Amino acid sequence: MTAPLLVIVDAANVVGSVPDGWWRDRHGAAERLRDRLAADGLPGHAGPVDIVLVVEGAARGVDSVPGVRVDAAPGSGDDRMVELVTEAGDRPCLVVTADRELRRRVTELGAEVAGPRTVHR
Repeated sequence: MTAPLLVIVDAANVVGSVPDGWWRDRHGAAERLRDRLAADGLPGHAGPVDIVLVVEGAARGVDSVPGVRVDAAPGSGDDRMVELVTEAGDRPCLVVTADRELRRRVTELGAEVAGPRTVHR
Protein backbone atom coordinates (compact mmCIF):
# COMPACT_ATOMS: atom_id res chain seq x y z
CA MET A 1 0.00 0.00 0.00
CA THR A 2 1.34 3.42 -0.95
CA ALA A 3 1.62 6.12 1.71
CA PRO A 4 -0.65 9.15 1.30
CA LEU A 5 0.76 12.18 -0.48
CA LEU A 6 2.88 14.25 1.91
CA VAL A 7 1.93 17.91 1.48
CA ILE A 8 4.48 20.30 2.98
CA VAL A 9 3.20 23.86 3.22
CA ASP A 10 5.53 26.86 3.52
CA ALA A 11 3.41 28.82 6.01
CA ALA A 12 5.34 32.09 5.76
CA ASN A 13 5.27 32.08 1.97
CA VAL A 14 1.60 31.09 1.65
CA VAL A 15 0.43 33.56 4.31
CA GLY A 16 2.57 36.29 2.74
CA SER A 17 1.01 35.76 -0.67
CA VAL A 18 -2.22 37.51 0.36
CA PRO A 19 -2.08 41.15 1.52
CA ASP A 20 -4.69 40.78 4.28
CA GLY A 21 -2.80 42.34 7.19
CA TRP A 22 -1.02 39.10 8.17
CA TRP A 23 2.08 41.09 9.18
CA ARG A 24 0.24 42.48 12.20
CA ASP A 25 -0.37 38.98 13.60
CA ARG A 26 1.86 36.34 12.05
CA HIS A 27 0.90 33.74 14.66
CA GLY A 28 -2.82 34.29 14.06
CA ALA A 29 -2.34 34.20 10.28
CA ALA A 30 -0.56 30.83 10.57
CA GLU A 31 -3.41 29.52 12.75
CA ARG A 32 -5.99 30.63 10.18
CA LEU A 33 -4.04 28.87 7.42
CA ARG A 34 -3.75 25.74 9.58
CA ASP A 35 -7.49 25.75 10.24
CA ARG A 36 -8.32 26.21 6.55
CA LEU A 37 -6.02 23.32 5.63
CA ALA A 38 -7.62 21.13 8.32
CA ALA A 39 -11.10 21.93 6.96
CA ASP A 40 -10.36 21.81 3.22
CA GLY A 41 -7.39 19.47 2.88
CA LEU A 42 -5.76 19.87 -0.52
CA PRO A 43 -8.39 21.26 -2.92
CA GLY A 44 -8.55 19.28 -6.14
CA HIS A 45 -6.85 16.19 -4.69
CA ALA A 46 -9.26 13.31 -4.17
CA GLY A 47 -6.95 10.92 -2.32
CA PRO A 48 -5.74 10.98 1.26
CA VAL A 49 -3.02 13.46 2.21
CA ASP A 50 -0.79 14.10 5.19
CA ILE A 51 -0.37 17.84 5.63
CA VAL A 52 2.63 19.38 7.39
CA LEU A 53 2.57 23.14 7.93
CA VAL A 54 6.12 24.44 8.45
CA VAL A 55 6.22 27.59 10.58
CA GLU A 56 9.10 29.80 11.67
CA GLY A 57 9.74 33.03 13.53
CA ALA A 58 6.70 34.64 15.14
CA ALA A 59 4.49 31.75 14.04
CA ARG A 60 6.33 29.24 16.24
CA GLY A 61 4.01 27.98 18.92
CA VAL A 62 1.09 27.25 16.58
CA ASP A 63 -0.28 23.87 17.64
CA SER A 64 -1.09 20.89 15.46
CA VAL A 65 -4.74 19.98 14.95
CA PRO A 66 -6.38 16.85 13.53
CA GLY A 67 -5.51 16.81 9.83
CA VAL A 68 -2.54 19.19 10.02
CA ARG A 69 0.77 18.60 11.76
CA VAL A 70 2.55 21.85 12.54
CA ASP A 71 6.34 21.65 12.41
CA ALA A 72 8.16 24.61 14.00
CA ALA A 73 11.46 25.02 12.17
CA PRO A 74 14.30 25.43 14.66
CA GLY A 75 16.08 27.66 12.14
CA SER A 76 15.29 28.26 8.48
CA GLY A 77 11.86 27.09 7.40
CA ASP A 78 13.26 26.37 3.93
CA ASP A 79 15.95 24.11 5.39
CA ARG A 80 13.34 22.26 7.44
CA MET A 81 11.16 21.67 4.38
CA VAL A 82 14.15 20.27 2.50
CA GLU A 83 14.81 17.95 5.48
CA LEU A 84 11.19 16.76 5.44
CA VAL A 85 11.40 15.94 1.72
CA THR A 86 14.68 14.10 2.32
CA GLU A 87 13.20 12.15 5.25
CA ALA A 88 10.21 11.14 3.10
CA GLY A 89 12.47 9.06 0.85
CA ASP A 90 10.45 7.62 -2.04
CA ARG A 91 7.13 8.82 -0.64
CA PRO A 92 5.35 11.24 -2.98
CA CYS A 93 5.72 14.85 -1.77
CA LEU A 94 4.17 18.13 -2.78
CA VAL A 95 5.72 21.34 -1.46
CA VAL A 96 3.45 24.40 -1.53
CA THR A 97 5.53 27.56 -1.95
CA ALA A 98 6.33 30.32 -4.42
CA ASP A 99 9.95 30.60 -3.21
CA ARG A 100 12.09 29.94 -6.29
CA GLU A 101 15.17 28.72 -4.44
CA LEU A 102 13.13 26.37 -2.24
CA ARG A 103 11.32 25.06 -5.32
CA ARG A 104 14.67 24.31 -6.95
CA ARG A 105 16.01 22.55 -3.85
CA VAL A 106 13.01 20.26 -3.34
CA THR A 107 12.49 19.38 -7.00
CA GLU A 108 16.12 18.22 -7.11
CA LEU A 109 15.09 15.75 -4.38
CA GLY A 110 12.09 14.52 -6.39
CA ALA A 111 9.28 16.54 -4.83
CA GLU A 112 6.54 18.19 -6.85
CA VAL A 113 5.83 21.88 -6.21
CA ALA A 114 2.74 24.05 -6.37
CA GLY A 115 2.10 27.71 -5.70
CA PRO A 116 0.16 29.24 -2.81
CA ARG A 117 -3.06 29.39 -4.85
CA THR A 118 -3.20 25.62 -4.46
CA VAL A 119 -4.36 26.03 -0.86
CA HIS A 120 -6.18 29.38 -1.08
CA ARG A 121 -9.90 29.35 -1.66
